[in-house]
Amino acid sequence: MAEPSSQREHERVLQLLKRYGWNATSFQVLEQGFRYWFDASGEACVAFVDTGGAWVAAGAPIAPAERLAEVVSGFEAAARSEGRRVCFFATERRFAEAAPVEAMPIGEQPTWEPRRWEETLRSSRSLREQLRRARARGVTVRQVGLEELREPEHPTRWAVDRLLARWLASRRMAPMGFLVQVSPYAFAEERRAFVGELEGEVVCFLSAAPVFAREGWLLQHVIRDPRAPNGAAELMIDAAMRAAAAEGKRYVTLGLAPLSGQVAPWLRAARSWGAALFDFEGLRAFKAKLRPHAWDPIHLAWPVRTGSLWPVYDALRAFARGSFVRFGIATALRRPDLLVRVLALLLIPWTVLLALPLSAPRFPSETIQWAWVLFDVGLTGALFALVRHWRTWLAGLLGGVIALDACLTSWQAAVYNVPRASGPLDWAIIAVAVLAPTTAACLLGWAWRHPPPAH
Repeated sequence: MAEPSSQREHERVLQLLKRYGWNATSFQVLEQGFRYWFDASGEACVAFVDTGGAWVAAGAPIAPAERLAEVVSGFEAAARSEGRRVCFFATERRFAEAAPVEAMPIGEQPTWEPRRWEETLRSSRSLREQLRRARARGVTVRQVGLEELREPEHPTRWAVDRLLARWLASRRMAPMGFLVQVSPYAFAEERRAFVGELEGEVVCFLSAAPVFAREGWLLQHVIRDPRAPNGAAELMIDAAMRAAAAEGKRYVTLGLAPLSGQVAPWLRAARSWGAALFDFEGLRAFKAKLRPHAWDPIHLAWPVRTGSLWPVYDALRAFARGSFVRFGIATALRRPDLLVRVLALLLIPWTVLLALPLSAPRFPSETIQWAWVLFDVGLTGALFALVRHWRTWLAGLLGGVIALDACLTSWQAAVYNVPRASGPLDWAIIAVAVLAPTTAACLLGWAWRHPPPAH
């Protein structure tokens, strides 16, 4: 990933945002890690990350609406001169209609008119009940003063930092980059911030980023301590909506609900497959519970001459901070239950292979062959049971059982299989048979010592 831009460039971009920042994610381009391309006039720019193969832009260009097509062409030419592809992530309908791009829906975002919030509450008994519950449990919400967030040693800033640390530790995935960074203190003077407190402790935090050209806010960080009472997050949003209405704002959004709405079938499948890492359905349901006044489709866009596969790959790589391998390892270390799931899935074809007649010569007897098959069937079931309901003691027990498996397999390999090995295939099977349970035992040991966060 390329080096981030300077503070001077950030100030320059901020001035453009105050004139042309229309995209819901536009203010987020001031966060660390972005680079900026400015057109020759200096009156338009594109914020992007360089993944090494592409320039992935954060939303649409920051430019007058009538110049979007021109700016896209200039940005694409600049990227091509550096040997990079181009795509634009989290764009809205206006961009697809103004610029020569292909656009693929990747989700939708809810929007509200703050002046109608009271009407929304009156029409939703369940939402009113959530607010009542939080208040009854003693949660209070207040807007945070600028000086409270600017000073790192201020008690409020310190309490928010602790909340953010607990929240990040509870996430299923490793921290991502690009448009999902958690940096609520950047340009704090332009934001609005709220805290929810319970018995003097900060249990919720909300940061509202401006969407200048639409006279609105993006409720960017809505963070709730896992221990906070039900309704606390809704109470925070209620306070933000009322503050937006009091300031005369015309637009509020909670941002993208990824992979929701009218997305392609393969993206709907990805939503299901990825549920273990990210609760797509839950996020969409939470936002829908707040009774949005509209749902706006959000797109991944790219120049018409580019195929559709590269933009998806490039956008994902931007979120993975440039390396899928590093991100995958970091996520696996945070979620040992995912490692256990992988082990259980891999054990299925291995057990089937052991049960086949062609595997019989690799065992001293048919009885021993079927003993191993039945052992692996039981182990597979136990691993899936651990995935469904994590119990640390069971992880430790299975780690010990698999370690015993590794010892017995190594003994059988040394006594029976190695003397009879006659070619590369035999040696490869012996290596897999010995290394697989040894590796699995180490992974279960790790999972036992580092259980996944509770949800």
